[in-house]
Amino acid sequence: MKNNAIETIGIFGGGQLGRMLAQAALPLNLTCTFFETHQDCPSAILGKVFDATNGVELQQFIESSDVYTLEFENTPLAYADALAAANKALHPPRNALATAQNRIAEKTLFDQLNIPVAAYRKVESQADLQVAVSALGLPLVLKTATGGYDGKGQFVLRDVAQINEAWQALGPAGVLIAESFVKFERELSIIAVRGQDGEVRTWPLAENHHHHGILSHSIVPAPSSEALQPIAQDYITRLLDHLNYVGVLTLELFVTANGLLANEMAPRVHNSGHWSIEGAVCSQFENHMRAVAGLPLGSTELISECMMVNIIGRHPKREDVLKLSGAHLHFYGKEERVGRKLGHVTLIPTQGNTLEGLCAELAKILPEPLALKG
Repeated sequence: MKNNAIETIGIFGGGQLGRMLAQAALPLNLTCTFFETHQDCPSAILGKVFDATNGVELQQFIESSDVYTLEFENTPLAYADALAAANKALHPPRNALATAQNRIAEKTLFDQLNIPVAAYRKVESQADLQVAVSALGLPLVLKTATGGYDGKGQFVLRDVAQINEAWQALGPAGVLIAESFVKFERELSIIAVRGQDGEVRTWPLAENHHHHGILSHSIVPAPSSEALQPIAQDYITRLLDHLNYVGVLTLELFVTANGLLANEMAPRVHNSGHWSIEGAVCSQFENHMRAVAGLPLGSTELISECMMVNIIGRHPKREDVLKLSGAHLHFYGKEERVGRKLGHVTLIPTQGNTLEGLCAELAKILPEPLALKG
């Protein structure tokens, strides 16, 4: 590191998010290293990968870079502690990571900051679950307090006769959380970035749609969201400032008859923000790396309405996607597998091509059928 300038950023994880972070770092003359279980991970072509299955290599990874970040909220807290012991900075901070890893701690923080959430109860026994059912009513959603991703670690309880089944399914995982079933109109996410000087910038709200529990596509800006944008910005800014956060943070939200309810936060760049690579002046990936490196933040202004569509399970033919005017294709270098995110396509209207028309054409190309609505 010359003259205290950041030159190398270490990333915990080497999946597609790490890959896109490293891609955004290159034009800034920043290089990246990765700590990852799989040596042939998507990020491998962009920097040295240290073996996360080898305890010795953790120390080598810590010595490899000037500052550190992550691509997955379940990054072990022990890694953050090891960095602190070596006097190395982690962005986002450890307290944000610890909060996001525990749904009860997360909901407690939302309550503390007056960010509305669905009613919830802590569940540590089957008797607790019965009390939660009485207090919250049915249906309710039972979740593991820690772990779980893309719909995993959840059970929708619709009838008291399912209490034993639900407990048998999730009880062995440890502490659980029961949440009131939210009758929502749609799901949104707000993504923001906070610099080391405390400056906060936010991108437009995205409207998110899911297919078998996995995000299938996001529409930006979220339709009819003008009145909701400042509310969402206020909520996420409260979180960023309270946590003394540096980098990109995502807050997932439900639109209900009573206004916005917070679902959960992700202390990282987010799938619903992939559109920003082509659709915003400065993407979530570039702004995250700017923040981590202590550089000025870029504009989060929208360039064009757009849609991000995940490629799930099987690859489409590259040439078929690229024939669509306004389609931007991103493959992640992954092998096909059911339910796996293999890449994404960002659709941006061009002269003579509406977003609705591009959606219809892309839907014909994707191997796994998705109901795409512009």
